[in-house]
Amino acid sequence: MSTMADWFEDRIAAAVAPLLPGFAVEAVAEIDSTNTELMRRARAGRAEPVLLVAERQTAGRGRLGRPWQSAQQGEQQNAASLTFSLGLPLAPRDWSGLSLAVGVSVAESLDPSGDAKVALKWPNDLWVNDRKLAGILIETAMPHAGRAEAAATPRYLVIGIGINIGPREAEGMRTPPAWLRQWRPDATGPDVLAELAAPLVRSVQAFEAQGFAPFAERFAARDALRGREVQLSDGTFGTCEGVGWGGELQVRTAGGLQMVSSDEVSVRPRGMAF
Repeated sequence: MSTMADWFEDRIAAAVAPLLPGFAVEAVAEIDSTNTELMRRARAGRAEPVLLVAERQTAGRGRLGRPWQSAQQGEQQNAASLTFSLGLPLAPRDWSGLSLAVGVSVAESLDPSGDAKVALKWPNDLWVNDRKLAGILIETAMPHAGRAEAAATPRYLVIGIGINIGPREAEGMRTPPAWLRQWRPDATGPDVLAELAAPLVRSVQAFEAQGFAPFAERFAARDALRGREVQLSDGTFGTCEGVGWGGELQVRTAGGLQMVSSDEVSVRPRGMAF
Protein backbone atom coordinates (compact mmCIF):
# COMPACT_ATOMS: atom_id res chain seq x y z
CA MET A 1 0.00 0.00 0.00
CA SER A 2 1.39 3.41 -1.00
CA THR A 3 1.86 6.09 1.63
CA MET A 4 0.99 9.75 1.30
CA ALA A 5 3.64 12.27 0.41
CA ASP A 6 4.71 14.96 2.85
CA TRP A 7 2.76 17.99 1.61
CA PHE A 8 4.51 20.49 3.90
CA GLU A 9 1.17 21.48 5.43
CA ASP A 10 2.70 23.30 8.40
CA ARG A 11 5.22 25.16 6.24
CA ILE A 12 2.58 26.34 3.77
CA ALA A 13 0.18 27.33 6.55
CA ALA A 14 2.91 29.34 8.27
CA ALA A 15 3.69 31.20 5.04
CA VAL A 16 0.05 32.03 4.30
CA ALA A 17 -1.40 32.61 7.79
CA PRO A 18 -0.05 36.20 8.06
CA LEU A 19 -2.08 36.97 4.92
CA LEU A 20 -5.13 34.91 5.90
CA PRO A 21 -5.55 34.50 9.67
CA GLY A 22 -6.91 31.08 10.55
CA PHE A 23 -5.66 29.56 7.30
CA ALA A 24 -5.20 25.77 7.27
CA VAL A 25 -3.82 23.19 4.84
CA GLU A 26 -5.37 19.75 4.50
CA ALA A 27 -3.98 16.82 2.48
CA VAL A 28 -6.02 13.72 1.67
CA ALA A 29 -5.17 10.54 -0.19
CA GLU A 30 -8.39 10.43 -2.23
CA ILE A 31 -11.52 12.51 -2.72
CA ASP A 32 -14.18 12.99 -5.37
CA SER A 33 -13.11 16.57 -6.08
CA THR A 34 -11.37 19.16 -3.93
CA ASN A 35 -13.57 21.87 -5.44
CA THR A 36 -16.73 19.87 -4.78
CA GLU A 37 -15.72 19.31 -1.16
CA LEU A 38 -15.02 22.99 -0.46
CA MET A 39 -18.27 24.01 -2.16
CA ARG A 40 -20.12 21.50 0.05
CA ARG A 41 -18.54 23.04 3.12
CA ALA A 42 -19.36 26.58 2.04
CA ARG A 43 -23.00 25.74 1.43
CA ALA A 44 -23.11 24.24 4.91
CA GLY A 45 -21.87 27.54 6.36
CA ARG A 46 -18.16 26.75 6.65
CA ALA A 47 -16.29 29.71 5.21
CA GLU A 48 -12.85 29.38 6.76
CA PRO A 49 -9.76 29.89 4.55
CA VAL A 50 -8.28 26.54 3.59
CA LEU A 51 -6.16 24.80 0.99
CA LEU A 52 -7.23 21.23 0.25
CA VAL A 53 -4.87 19.01 -1.76
CA ALA A 54 -5.66 15.48 -2.89
CA GLU A 55 -3.29 12.82 -4.16
CA ARG A 56 -6.13 11.39 -6.24
CA GLN A 57 -9.46 12.77 -7.38
CA THR A 58 -12.12 10.34 -8.54
CA ALA A 59 -14.43 12.99 -10.02
CA GLY A 60 -12.24 15.97 -10.77
CA ARG A 61 -13.91 18.71 -12.79
CA GLY A 62 -12.83 21.36 -15.23
CA ARG A 63 -14.68 24.24 -16.83
CA LEU A 64 -18.10 23.54 -18.42
CA GLY A 65 -18.36 20.33 -16.41
CA ARG A 66 -15.56 18.60 -18.27
CA PRO A 67 -13.70 15.92 -16.31
CA TRP A 68 -10.17 16.62 -15.07
CA GLN A 69 -8.14 13.42 -15.08
CA SER A 70 -5.92 13.69 -12.03
CA ALA A 71 -4.34 10.30 -12.55
CA GLN A 72 -4.43 7.55 -15.11
CA GLN A 73 -4.31 3.81 -14.63
CA GLY A 74 -0.91 2.78 -13.37
CA GLU A 75 0.33 6.30 -12.68
CA GLN A 76 1.68 7.27 -9.29
CA GLN A 77 -0.64 10.15 -8.49
CA ASN A 78 1.67 12.53 -6.68
CA ALA A 79 4.22 12.08 -9.48
CA ALA A 80 1.73 12.59 -12.31
CA SER A 81 -0.19 15.66 -11.23
CA LEU A 82 -0.96 18.21 -8.57
CA THR A 83 -4.64 18.85 -7.80
CA PHE A 84 -5.75 21.26 -5.10
CA SER A 85 -8.34 23.89 -4.24
CA LEU A 86 -7.98 27.14 -2.34
CA GLY A 87 -11.05 28.40 -0.52
CA LEU A 88 -11.50 31.80 1.11
CA PRO A 89 -14.11 34.53 1.57
CA LEU A 90 -13.76 37.30 -1.02
CA ALA A 91 -15.63 40.50 -1.83
CA PRO A 92 -14.12 42.25 -4.87
CA ARG A 93 -16.02 45.11 -6.48
CA ASP A 94 -15.89 43.26 -9.81
CA TRP A 95 -15.24 39.55 -10.34
CA SER A 96 -14.34 39.98 -14.03
CA GLY A 97 -10.92 38.61 -14.94
CA LEU A 98 -10.32 36.63 -11.74
CA SER A 99 -9.41 33.40 -13.57
CA LEU A 100 -6.91 35.37 -15.67
CA ALA A 101 -5.30 36.89 -12.57
CA VAL A 102 -5.03 33.42 -11.02
CA GLY A 103 -3.44 32.15 -14.23
CA VAL A 104 -0.88 34.94 -14.18
CA SER A 105 0.10 34.06 -10.61
CA VAL A 106 0.47 30.34 -11.33
CA ALA A 107 2.39 30.89 -14.59
CA GLU A 108 4.83 33.27 -12.94
CA SER A 109 5.45 30.81 -10.11
CA LEU A 110 6.04 27.88 -12.49
CA ASP A 111 8.06 29.84 -15.04
CA PRO A 112 9.36 33.06 -13.44
CA SER A 113 11.91 33.80 -16.15
CA GLY A 114 9.59 33.02 -19.04
CA ASP A 115 12.20 30.69 -20.56
CA ALA A 116 9.80 27.72 -20.55
CA LYS A 117 7.26 29.83 -22.44
CA VAL A 118 4.35 29.01 -20.16
CA ALA A 119 1.48 30.83 -21.85
CA LEU A 120 -2.03 31.74 -20.74
CA LYS A 121 -4.96 30.58 -22.85
CA TRP A 122 -8.12 32.58 -22.13
CA PRO A 123 -9.94 32.09 -19.83
CA ASN A 124 -8.44 29.43 -17.57
CA ASP A 125 -5.65 27.27 -19.01
CA LEU A 126 -1.86 27.31 -18.99
CA TRP A 127 -0.23 26.11 -22.20
CA VAL A 128 3.28 25.31 -23.36
CA ASN A 129 3.60 25.19 -27.16
CA ASP A 130 -0.18 24.75 -27.53
CA ARG A 131 -0.16 21.85 -25.08
CA LYS A 132 -2.09 22.03 -21.82
CA LEU A 133 0.01 22.21 -18.68
CA ALA A 134 -2.65 23.27 -16.17
CA GLY A 135 -6.29 24.19 -15.77
CA ILE A 136 -8.17 26.47 -13.39
CA LEU A 137 -11.75 26.12 -12.17
CA ILE A 138 -13.29 28.98 -10.20
CA GLU A 139 -16.56 28.62 -8.31
CA THR A 140 -18.30 30.70 -5.67
CA ALA A 141 -20.92 30.02 -3.05
CA MET A 142 -22.86 32.24 -0.69
CA PRO A 143 -22.23 30.82 2.80
CA HIS A 144 -25.44 30.05 4.64
CA ALA A 145 -26.76 33.24 6.17
CA GLY A 146 -30.04 34.82 7.09
CA ARG A 147 -31.70 36.95 4.43
CA ALA A 148 -30.93 40.20 6.26
CA GLU A 149 -27.21 39.57 6.53
CA ALA A 150 -26.66 37.87 3.16
CA ALA A 151 -26.13 41.11 1.25
CA ALA A 152 -23.18 42.07 3.47
CA THR A 153 -21.60 38.61 3.37
CA PRO A 154 -18.62 38.03 1.04
CA ARG A 155 -18.94 35.10 -1.30
CA TYR A 156 -16.85 32.03 -0.60
CA LEU A 157 -14.39 31.65 -3.44
CA VAL A 158 -13.06 28.23 -4.45
CA ILE A 159 -10.12 28.11 -6.87
CA GLY A 160 -9.35 24.63 -8.18
CA ILE A 161 -6.04 24.07 -9.94
CA GLY A 162 -4.72 20.98 -11.69
CA ILE A 163 -1.13 20.87 -12.94
CA ASN A 164 0.57 18.09 -14.88
CA ILE A 165 3.80 17.36 -13.03
CA GLY A 166 4.99 14.20 -14.79
CA PRO A 167 4.42 12.68 -18.25
CA ARG A 168 0.81 12.24 -19.28
CA GLU A 169 -0.86 10.20 -21.99
CA ALA A 170 -2.77 12.29 -24.54
CA GLU A 171 -5.55 9.75 -25.07
CA GLY A 172 -8.96 11.17 -24.19
CA MET A 173 -7.70 14.76 -23.87
CA ARG A 174 -9.00 17.58 -26.07
CA THR A 175 -5.62 19.31 -25.95
CA PRO A 176 -2.35 17.32 -25.90
CA PRO A 177 -0.66 17.58 -22.50
CA ALA A 178 2.49 19.34 -21.40
CA TRP A 179 4.09 18.64 -18.03
CA LEU A 180 6.36 20.47 -15.65
CA ARG A 181 9.18 17.93 -15.66
CA GLN A 182 9.81 18.71 -19.31
CA TRP A 183 11.90 21.64 -18.06
CA ARG A 184 12.06 20.98 -14.31
CA PRO A 185 12.98 17.28 -14.13
CA ASP A 186 13.13 17.18 -10.33
CA ALA A 187 9.75 18.85 -9.73
CA THR A 188 7.35 17.22 -7.26
CA GLY A 189 3.76 18.06 -6.39
CA PRO A 190 4.54 19.03 -2.78
CA ASP A 191 7.41 21.31 -3.82
CA VAL A 192 5.28 23.02 -6.44
CA LEU A 193 2.38 23.50 -4.03
CA ALA A 194 4.72 25.12 -1.51
CA GLU A 195 5.95 27.51 -4.22
CA LEU A 196 2.47 28.45 -5.45
CA ALA A 197 0.42 28.89 -2.29
CA ALA A 198 1.52 32.21 -0.79
CA PRO A 199 1.94 34.05 -4.13
CA LEU A 200 -1.50 32.82 -5.17
CA VAL A 201 -3.12 34.15 -2.01
CA ARG A 202 -1.34 37.50 -2.44
CA SER A 203 -2.56 37.69 -6.05
CA VAL A 204 -6.15 36.93 -5.07
CA GLN A 205 -6.03 39.61 -2.40
CA ALA A 206 -4.54 42.09 -4.89
CA PHE A 207 -7.41 41.27 -7.26
CA GLU A 208 -9.92 41.84 -4.47
CA ALA A 209 -8.47 45.31 -3.84
CA GLN A 210 -7.69 46.44 -7.40
CA GLY A 211 -9.45 44.14 -9.87
CA PHE A 212 -7.85 42.77 -13.03
CA ALA A 213 -6.11 45.97 -14.16
CA PRO A 214 -2.79 45.29 -12.34
CA PHE A 215 -2.61 41.88 -14.04
CA ALA A 216 -3.52 42.97 -17.58
CA GLU A 217 -0.02 43.65 -18.90
CA ARG A 218 1.36 40.53 -17.23
CA PHE A 219 -1.36 38.47 -18.89
CA ALA A 220 -0.63 40.11 -22.25
CA ALA A 221 3.02 39.10 -21.97
CA ARG A 222 1.98 35.43 -21.84
CA ASP A 223 -1.19 35.56 -23.99
CA ALA A 224 -1.35 32.33 -26.05
CA LEU A 225 -4.06 33.62 -28.42
CA ARG A 226 -3.16 37.24 -29.15
CA GLY A 227 -2.57 37.82 -32.86
CA ARG A 228 -3.82 34.38 -33.87
CA GLU A 229 -6.78 33.29 -35.92
CA VAL A 230 -9.30 31.78 -33.51
CA GLN A 231 -12.69 30.11 -33.58
CA LEU A 232 -15.38 30.55 -30.94
CA SER A 233 -17.58 27.66 -29.89
CA ASP A 234 -20.55 29.30 -31.68
CA GLY A 235 -18.67 28.93 -34.98
CA THR A 236 -17.48 32.54 -35.26
CA PHE A 237 -14.00 33.08 -36.69
CA GLY A 238 -11.74 36.06 -36.11
CA THR A 239 -8.36 37.35 -35.02
CA CYS A 240 -7.66 37.60 -31.30
CA GLU A 241 -6.60 41.10 -30.25
CA GLY A 242 -5.83 40.17 -26.66
CA VAL A 243 -7.83 40.90 -23.51
CA GLY A 244 -9.29 44.15 -22.25
CA TRP A 245 -8.80 45.81 -18.89
CA GLY A 246 -11.77 43.86 -17.52
CA GLY A 247 -10.43 40.50 -18.70
CA GLU A 248 -12.76 40.24 -21.71
CA LEU A 249 -11.43 38.52 -24.85
CA GLN A 250 -11.25 40.79 -27.89
CA VAL A 251 -11.85 39.07 -31.25
CA ARG A 252 -11.88 40.95 -34.56
CA THR A 253 -14.54 39.25 -36.68
CA ALA A 254 -16.09 40.00 -40.06
CA GLY A 255 -18.80 41.87 -38.17
CA GLY A 256 -16.40 43.99 -36.13
CA LEU A 257 -14.74 43.71 -32.74
CA GLN A 258 -16.47 41.16 -30.52
CA MET A 259 -15.93 41.30 -26.76
CA VAL A 260 -16.24 37.88 -25.17
CA SER A 261 -16.74 37.99 -21.41
CA SER A 262 -18.67 34.81 -20.68
CA ASP A 263 -16.61 31.79 -19.69
CA GLU A 264 -19.41 29.71 -21.19
CA VAL A 265 -17.86 30.54 -24.59
CA SER A 266 -14.88 28.42 -25.63
CA VAL A 267 -12.18 29.62 -27.97
CA ARG A 268 -9.44 27.77 -29.83
CA PRO A 269 -6.74 28.62 -32.33
CA ARG A 270 -8.24 28.02 -35.74
CA GLY A 271 -7.86 24.36 -36.75
CA MET A 272 -7.78 22.98 -33.19
CA ALA A 273 -10.76 20.84 -32.15
CA PHE A 274 -13.01 21.86 -29.26
